[in-house]
Amino acid sequence: MAGNKDDYVKQLEDVIRKMLSPLKGIPLKIVIKSLSEHEILDFNKNDPYDRDLLECLKTAFKNTMQSINNNGIYKARPNEVGNAVEEYVKDELNKLGCKATTPKTKSGRQKSSGYPDITFDYKGRVNYLECKTFNEKDLTSSLRTFYLSPSDDFKITKDAHHLMVSLEMEKRQDNKFYVKGFKILTLEKINVDVKNEFNANNKELYKSSNILYEFHE
Repeated sequence: MAGNKDDYVKQLEDVIRKMLSPLKGIPLKIVIKSLSEHEILDFNKNDPYDRDLLECLKTAFKNTMQSINNNGIYKARPNEVGNAVEEYVKDELNKLGCKATTPKTKSGRQKSSGYPDITFDYKGRVNYLECKTFNEKDLTSSLRTFYLSPSDDFKITKDAHHLMVSLEMEKRQDNKFYVKGFKILTLEKINVDVKNEFNANNKELYKSSNILYEFHE
């Protein structure tokens, strides 16, 4: 019996090891389709709608850059700047009549966390937009900056373009962040990796059987 138990444990260990092996190079288009049953629409620069959309975005993000640079953004940490620029982007898109807002999930509630950051309307069609910030050295690093997590109440509810604006930020002597430039990306051609993880909530972590010592003043 001991031998059979050892073999069973070994099989479980092998299964867990395989589960934790990262999956690499999965097309984002396939991921979005499987999670939402909606398509990422290809961006075609020869299509009149897409061409006009790109011109609208160029204007919106140039205006965003100017609006931010009027006063700069003060944040203690660089990774907080990304959240701040979203509101500027929404404001400038709305000034152009694009009805930019936080995306609604399948259940109809607005959800700020998770991909994508913004949904906006251009000429009656929905588009999704992710906002990022970067500095020049980030562009050639292996630092992971794009994240997407499965959800039972996903934010993708339409076939649409999936776009990204990435603003190049620099911190100046006044300790504020300013925009040096920006990039507009289309995401239908990117590949993503999957890295599994184990986690535990506080109820599991702090149960009495785990606590060796506790002190309170």
